[in-house]
Amino acid sequence: MAGAHARAYRAIKGCKIVAACDIDSKKVSTFAREHEIDRVYTNVETLLSDGDCDAFSIVTPDPTHHPLTMQALSANMHVLCEKPLGLNFEQTVEMQRAAEKAGVIHMVNFSYRNSSAIQKATELVAQGELGNIRHVHANYLQSWLVHDYWGDWRKTPAWLWRLSRDRGSAGVINDIGIHIIDFASMPLGSLASVHCRLKCFEKEEGPEVDGYTLDANDSAIITAEFTNGALGTIHTTRWAYPHENSLQLFLYGNKASIEIDLNASYSTLKINRILGRQAMGWEELDCGITPTIHERFIQSINTGVQGQPDFARGSEVQHVLDACHESANTDRTIRIHDDKPTN
Repeated sequence: MAGAHARAYRAIKGCKIVAACDIDSKKVSTFAREHEIDRVYTNVETLLSDGDCDAFSIVTPDPTHHPLTMQALSANMHVLCEKPLGLNFEQTVEMQRAAEKAGVIHMVNFSYRNSSAIQKATELVAQGELGNIRHVHANYLQSWLVHDYWGDWRKTPAWLWRLSRDRGSAGVINDIGIHIIDFASMPLGSLASVHCRLKCFEKEEGPEVDGYTLDANDSAIITAEFTNGALGTIHTTRWAYPHENSLQLFLYGNKASIEIDLNASYSTLKINRILGRQAMGWEELDCGITPTIHERFIQSINTGVQGQPDFARGSEVQHVLDACHESANTDRTIRIHDDKPTN
């Protein structure tokens, strides 16, 4: 992911990556050479004290997002943080408040908003083109636990930590489920309640691989109610062979329905309008292109106008994730309230 961030920034005119930081000196030096970065660091404190930097892109394991972001904000740095923003709602609220107090640009990498199809769907819903949306279905499917298209997970720490709770993973629900929750609720609005099932399946390799305990959930199913009253199902898994990285969204209203399949296209959607009580057939819309999250981040820094998705959105989605874990632990429906923790 750090490589993806570096390539995206280098493609933006007027943006320069001035430094790279990692606790592994060999790894960060190799990374810097690959991406033509002049300076390398092995701790954030030295990087901050040296100055000559306007913004941080935090692309690290989940447990480090909160402390690294707070360090960057204390130095008045603009921050683009990988998802999930924090480990829990309380952390994300603290991060949101600190960013707002610092007066800096703050964004979360919900990367599938780079799809112009979801941007167009959000616009069509806001314009009332779908009427009252009654039903939602969304899924994000991977299968790297049974297929080696990204390499052998049993031999790669970058994948192994995602399967282990004691290494900071909250499972597939927080890793990629967070994307489909953001994607599904972006056009429709907030979730009012969730009932969630999380499951970690036994692996043929046993309960542990190379010192990593394999106990983080790898499949999740959510039944949800949105604040507009619509019902929905949202699910994600790492077992859905042969899906390499498939994300789909279906919105069904009383005036029209929309289907988005990012596996087929990031820039087209299908819409089926209703005339009277007659369906008009599927129409494919070319949605053009939309700026990437990195382009929006740099534009926000240059203009001073806060872009989306910001830390408030990251905190909102984290609230849903926390509710999903509570629901799975208690086997009950959890209401999601708009209230924030007190200071």
